[in-house]
Amino acid sequence: MKNTVVCLLLAASVLPLGGTAQSITRLNPTNWWVGMKNTNVQVLVYGPSAGTLAYTINYPGVKLVKANTVENPNYAFLDLAIASTAKPGTVKIVGKKGAQTITQNWELKARDNAPKGQGVTSADFIYLAMPDRFANGDPSNDKFADLADPNADRSNPFYRHGGDLQGAAQHIGYLKDLGVTAVWFTPVLENNQPLTNEGGNMRSAYHGYGFTDHYVIDKRLGGNEAYKAYVQQAHTAGLKVVQDAVYNHIGINHWFVKDAPMKSWLHQWPTYTNTSYRQQPITDPYASQIDKKVTLDGWFVPFLPDLNQSNPYVANFLIQHAIWTVETFGVDAWRIDTYMYNDQPFMNRCNAALLKEYPKIHIFGESSVNNVVDQAYYVKNNINFPFKSNQPGGLDFTLEGAMMAGLKEVGTPAATGWDNGVQRVYQMLAQDAVYQEPGKLVTFLDNHDHNRFLSEVGEDFDKYKIGLTWLLTTRGIPSMYYGTEILMKNFKDPSDAEVRRDFPGGWPDDKENKFTSGGRSAKENEAFNYVRTLASYRRTHPVLHSGKLMQYLPENGLYAYFRYNASGTVLVATNSTDKPASLPTARFSERMSGFTKARNVLTNETLNDLKTLQLPAKTAVVLELMK
Repeated sequence: MKNTVVCLLLAASVLPLGGTAQSITRLNPTNWWVGMKNTNVQVLVYGPSAGTLAYTINYPGVKLVKANTVENPNYAFLDLAIASTAKPGTVKIVGKKGAQTITQNWELKARDNAPKGQGVTSADFIYLAMPDRFANGDPSNDKFADLADPNADRSNPFYRHGGDLQGAAQHIGYLKDLGVTAVWFTPVLENNQPLTNEGGNMRSAYHGYGFTDHYVIDKRLGGNEAYKAYVQQAHTAGLKVVQDAVYNHIGINHWFVKDAPMKSWLHQWPTYTNTSYRQQPITDPYASQIDKKVTLDGWFVPFLPDLNQSNPYVANFLIQHAIWTVETFGVDAWRIDTYMYNDQPFMNRCNAALLKEYPKIHIFGESSVNNVVDQAYYVKNNINFPFKSNQPGGLDFTLEGAMMAGLKEVGTPAATGWDNGVQRVYQMLAQDAVYQEPGKLVTFLDNHDHNRFLSEVGEDFDKYKIGLTWLLTTRGIPSMYYGTEILMKNFKDPSDAEVRRDFPGGWPDDKENKFTSGGRSAKENEAFNYVRTLASYRRTHPVLHSGKLMQYLPENGLYAYFRYNASGTVLVATNSTDKPASLPTARFSERMSGFTKARNVLTNETLNDLKTLQLPAKTAVVLELMK
């Protein structure tokens, strides 16, 4: 069986290899810095028989504490202590064996003052984009013959399309105009992966989730320098950058999978074992150990080997890479893929290391669950779990599910049901007591793994506007998937590629350019302007992003909530029925007392009588209350 062979080959690859040391081909991390809070660094040394060398370092302030050898003689792991007195310079790592001496330079750099680890907060509005599908600024890097996947073909939905970081940089102004304050790209690390056969189609790793070298940005996106340049340009424009991290697995072509340091580097099984994708065994007090093990240690898919984070060498490698990335590129926040499949004590250690170095950095992971208890398990929570997570935030899948289900019932008889329609949103938010900091959850309506939002709500523009109103006015940090603002649509069936289409106008030969108002239809401009109006108001009015939230029990399909602080109050009222409705406000006196009029944020109209609000069918209004 093919999957079994893959696993056995990986096990065989860690058998000792003979030969004489010839060179050191890799040092990871590739460098470090003076003045870091993390002063203990474990340098992975790799090369033919590198583990058979006797190592010495003679550099002021740098001490070689221990040289560790492992099963594979091609590896050594050097534990270094970097004193506060150490100066920037070139550290020479010297390895000797008999008469042979090998010297490898390892740079100790000075830290710069460029912004990094700034974090994202509820004041931000995140824009999620797939670099390969957003914009192509440099066609010369679309494909390379020396990579495992040398293809680039926009006519094939499963191949790479040539989008890159230079292209994304060319549209920073577009994002600023929209009201975006932070950009989250799907992973940008090298994915030198072969095509894989999924459902009968040969697919590339354009999505970026199969790393093959942690210290290299994929050259099809422009490489390390292009990423540095993008982050610098984004920061200059006032945008933050979110890095998409993957700890759970790597690509089958990763260099340290091909020649693994030790058998325990990966989770091994007698025969190939996939994760069950079930989160319940982790929090289930009655769960069997085998169910937990399959969830956590089973491979995500056969071509994404599962890292064993309980191995201290693996843990050190991943943690140091996370710190190195923030320091090298200056990213501001950390989104973690497949968070719930990771070893959670390792995740706490990694989160703590990042936060120690960058106290403002925000970390939010992907735990695709369907209930608040399981979602709360992976963030700081108020539940008496045996394990306590230290993750500051997380992607709010449960609120997304409630909003989608509720929006689908807008305008139908179910809209006024006991537990239906807007009640779903109300009831989900009513469970926020399980989280220590619900405002740090990242909210969303869709993403690269889900059906597009517009299609999910039946291409109903009224539902579309209600959903975006909720997204940009309720608690949390809103995130929007690229193209939602121009009404991009589609379902995952028959493939994920359908929800990952190219942004029109991102390629020089595109017939339409929807980065400009002239290239968009009237309806697309209406959608764009709707998002921009709300995002701009949200950015300039702290009450809407950091004010307290108070919601009122929905009645007859009418749902009202308030964002308020000492300097202002905003009322968001939704009529989820298919008929105009009157909403008496006497019940809201706790929040509305003393206010006599309001400004409609979306239309700029003034309401001079607040006793009863007239709400059109299938509409959400945002009212800035005034005295």
